[in-house]
Amino acid sequence: MKRRIAILGSTGSIGRQALDVVRQHPDLFEVDTLTANNSVELLARQAAEFDANNAVICNPDRYDELASALGGTSVKTFSGTDSACALVAGGNVDIVLAAMVGFSGLLPTLAAVKAGKIIALANKETLVAAGALVMSLAQEHHAPILPVDSEHSAIFQCLLAAQGNAVERIHLTASGGPFRQWSRERIAAATAADALKHPNWNMGAKITIDSATMMNKGFEVIEARWLFDMDADRINVVVHPESIIHSMVEFEDGAVLAQLGHPDMREPIQFALGFPERHPLSNRKLDFARLGALTFAQPDLERFPALGLAFEALRRGGNIPCALNAANEAAVAAFLAGRIGFYGISDIVEKCVLGADFAANPSLDDILATNAEVYARANALIDAGSD
Repeated sequence: MKRRIAILGSTGSIGRQALDVVRQHPDLFEVDTLTANNSVELLARQAAEFDANNAVICNPDRYDELASALGGTSVKTFSGTDSACALVAGGNVDIVLAAMVGFSGLLPTLAAVKAGKIIALANKETLVAAGALVMSLAQEHHAPILPVDSEHSAIFQCLLAAQGNAVERIHLTASGGPFRQWSRERIAAATAADALKHPNWNMGAKITIDSATMMNKGFEVIEARWLFDMDADRINVVVHPESIIHSMVEFEDGAVLAQLGHPDMREPIQFALGFPERHPLSNRKLDFARLGALTFAQPDLERFPALGLAFEALRRGGNIPCALNAANEAAVAAFLAGRIGFYGISDIVEKCVLGADFAANPSLDDILATNAEVYARANALIDAGSD
């Protein structure tokens, strides 16, 4: 039987590539529900092309545009996050691809988890902000969480080959982003246009800036803690600018398993959607004779302090990673708007994390409150600095 898919964030980079996977395998997958925040035109085209049952525009102000664009089709139209939550929990959905950007992906993902759906998780912020809560609910409701991030997918695939043998450490690879070889002084003067020029991956603006600061890798460290039950001291980050080795697992005897491939997010997306089976994919295959050298280096925490802040937030635990994420969302938006400099991002995050009220075992209400309070505090600091 075909797997019926709901895609939270279908108009973003991950969502668009997931739909390309569906195009290649119409015999395996069908689209039930698509959601977007503001991209009405693209959402309507996607829903019509894939004959989706439902299309949700999360910004209610744009509902009339969506309804008009899909008039005359069989697609049912909805608005608001509550609608997205209800539809992903419905009986017509088998697997939910959580690809919304930022904290906004948390509530729809939790709704799918509570409904016992298979979760293909591409939204980093869900586990960063509420990892303990999400994993506890996933266990309670028997909702498998399959990683879509290329790094976590790589670790997952290596662990499948490990046959239960004890893991010593996991190694997350990082491209180093566009500023890998820049001096701190040059990075300090970088513009948003500079930071958006990722050397390997084609991603949305928010995650591309996070890659430039290496906060993205810090988020992946926190995700790995929850996905693979690893404490911070057993998670290593290594800069690998070619982005061919997507991550590695090291065992007690010193052996290391790695998963390799060209930088193409369709590979981990398809692996999650089709798991446990592998299927053909029209992508570029590795030619080892032409690869040349693969290089590695330690990350420089002086030039990229965001990575160190993420490790510290993970070690502190509780609601502190949520505070880290909220401050980062506000600061990245300010940087993209030209309101703060590049290192203003990590400066704002550090101040907000240090000033956050600590909750050791946060409930969902605590997480929501922390996100709102820290986001507001970050914006107040940004406003004060721009006066």
